[in-house]
Amino acid sequence: MAETSGLNHLGLSVFDLDQTTAFFTRVLGWEEIARDDSYPRNAVTDGSLRLTLWQVDRAQQVTGFDRRANVGLHHLAIQVDSEQRLAELAQKVAAWPGVEVEFMPELLGDGPRKHMMFAEPGGIRLELIWPG
Repeated sequence: MAETSGLNHLGLSVFDLDQTTAFFTRVLGWEEIARDDSYPRNAVTDGSLRLTLWQVDRAQQVTGFDRRANVGLHHLAIQVDSEQRLAELAQKVAAWPGVEVEFMPELLGDGPRKHMMFAEPGGIRLELIWPG
């Protein structure tokens, strides 16, 4: 039996706190629920999942994550409620400045599940997934 009871929040270091926050709030419709400009960090939520976003120190050499070479977050998979919502969000995501789409919605395995992969403007690799 597990000694823990689920994810409280996931902390992500981002290149540009405001840019990544805007992506989550304006594109995905999340809510910004906390901000500490002295750190700087903030928190965003979709009502179920909470992320804390931490601004990297750009005065230092910043290195983007390489999922094939670094230990750490490979990607964050976020669930959507319908195939139609996935298709709509895919268009919105692809049109957002600075987003790098890896692939648009496609079958996952033999389906009916579908997913898409992309990097938000700050470089965090995300997956939108409809469970079918």
